[in-house]
Amino acid sequence: MLELKNVTHIYGNGTKALDDVTLSIPKGMFGLLGPNGAGKSTLMRTVATLQTPTQGAIVFGDIDILQDPESLRERLGYLPQDFGVYPRVSAYDMLDHMAVLKGIASKADRKATVETLLNQTNLWDVRKKAIAGFSGGMRQRFGIAQALIGNPELIIVDEPTAGLDPEERNRFLNLLAEIGENVVVILSTHIVEDVADLCPKMAVIAQGRIELEGAPLDLISRTKGSIWSKTIDRHELDSYSAKYEVISTRLFAGSTIIHILSADDPKDGFEAVDGGLEDVYFSTLAATRRNTAEAA
Repeated sequence: MLELKNVTHIYGNGTKALDDVTLSIPKGMFGLLGPNGAGKSTLMRTVATLQTPTQGAIVFGDIDILQDPESLRERLGYLPQDFGVYPRVSAYDMLDHMAVLKGIASKADRKATVETLLNQTNLWDVRKKAIAGFSGGMRQRFGIAQALIGNPELIIVDEPTAGLDPEERNRFLNLLAEIGENVVVILSTHIVEDVADLCPKMAVIAQGRIELEGAPLDLISRTKGSIWSKTIDRHELDSYSAKYEVISTRLFAGSTIIHILSADDPKDGFEAVDGGLEDVYFSTLAATRRNTAEAA
């Protein structure tokens, strides 16, 4: 179990990137969903001991992360949003080098570790290929391979599917699902489908604050009877946005489908729809923006 209590981080320029974050994250896949700039990466770097929060406490099992970061690093696997590698080095040699850095001194143990990870991430056939020649999906699978060195108990992946094509995304998510059965895996993303497909528990972060937390199906059930849909001409969007609380829009066959949030039947041609996780997410962000505007 990973426990965060009242974690706040304020950068030197006065920006409050995290605002009193409290979370309990059990074993399994946990989705941290939020827009760009919401504080996701700051929170992941903080949990990964790459920066110290301004205040708060973080505990993983019996480890106080802020007091003993080195013990956490021994149990941590981390795939940041952007990770650097030596591009001309082969996947095999790079993993072997990283295994040395992780403290696996025995050559035989490193060989077993590297070969297992290359097979697990479906990179065995390209093990001798320079990483510079990898596709985006292959690079991400290599990133997971390096994060798994040493059998970590806590794995953090930050925006892992951004930029992947659908086939690579599915392959990568299946790999994460296999990994996430026995350890704590935090999936930080702005892609709703990633969380919906993988995570039995999740939280929404916006403007550095946790705005919503729970099981996706439970959160979806809370929207029942409050999500309404209508197909409009795209030129009408501004007038509808002024009249209703529009939480999402999408184009379909040249028209625009809007979803609005309303406790009562808005009439005006709207139809009630069963909300999905995307509606939960967008309605949460809309409420956050509204509360911020009212406070200002």
